Amino acid sequence: MWKYFGESIVLTVIGLFCAYFWAEHITPGSGFASLFIVFVLSALEVSLSFDNAVVNAMKLEHMSDKWRHRFLTWGIAIAVFGMRFLFPVLIVSIFAKLSMIDVTKMAINDANEYAHYLHLTHAPIVAFGGSFLMMLFLHYFLNHEKEVHWIKWIEEKLAHAAHIEGIETIITLLVIYFTQMHVAEENRLSVVISGMFGIILYLLIDGISKFLEKKERQRTAKLVGDAARTGGLVAFLYLELIDASFSLDGVLGAFALSKDVVIITIGLAIGAIFVRSLTIMLVEKNTLKQFLYLEHGAHWAIGALASIMFFTTFHEVPEVITGLLGLVFILAALVSSILHNRKTSA
Repeated sequence: MWKYFGESIVLTVIGLFCAYFWAEHITPGSGFASLFIVFVLSALEVSLSFDNAVVNAMKLEHMSDKWRHRFLTWGIAIAVFGMRFLFPVLIVSIFAKLSMIDVTKMAINDANEYAHYLHLTHAPIVAFGGSFLMMLFLHYFLNHEKEVHWIKWIEEKLAHAAHIEGIETIITLLVIYFTQMHVAEENRLSVVISGMFGIILYLLIDGISKFLEKKERQRTAKLVGDAARTGGLVAFLYLELIDASFSLDGVLGAFALSKDVVIITIGLAIGAIFVRSLTIMLVEKNTLKQFLYLEHGAHWAIGALASIMFFTTFHEVPEVITGLLGLVFILAALVSSILHNRKTSA
């Protein structure tokens, strides 16, 4: 286990030291309270992103070792600094019409005002992430060539519906339409635009990824077996966008526990680092091949998260419910896989 989680544990210790001294610097005597918040945020991030680890592992299995390494190095930097700190600053900067430098100063020096602006941008942010994840969820199940089904009475019908061209896009657009009907009038246009951008970005990345994978398969057609590995920049960006979509809900919900953006960033970053380590373990131990329905459970969890993100555009949902719902799908799929393995080996 140290092989996979050793670096994460070391970085966690460093992060906890930084969180303690930062909190003591801002408010003397608040160091240990901030450590508790960091721990809760880390645990929340892992619970919300376990399905993310499974989906990442699916993609990493077909990537070269070079891009796997870059996912762990560059990807960590993007996930920690980019999505947990820089992205919320960028969003506030756009909607508040302030420079990113001013927003960064606000985030560090006036956490309440920063949280207020971030709250105002909640609806369009989660609409973007929700539509991207909804497309990911539907694309997995709306596949008429898919032969393995977990919840058969639903998944078989979804697979049959895939004969309708573009059905996943149609469904997601309908979800956006019905969502905006319940959103405050001043947010409706931004929710629709953000949701459509989520769809467009998913289709763009997925289309480019398939095109390049096809070219790569043609180029490596003479290679034998697993020697042929696909993957590159587009696959890397695809994984980062999935991670970004998963992190949106956690970043926004974290302000219910703390208004200090540094403490929030450290807590979510620790969770993100453990999720990356978990991803690599799933790949190297061939966990997805050992547990037949784990991918299914992860995608049902993604569908649940996407639905909740749309719902939170007009009604608050506790983070605990979001995390537990995804965990229930994963555990149920794991148990089903174990029972299936026992049945087939008997």
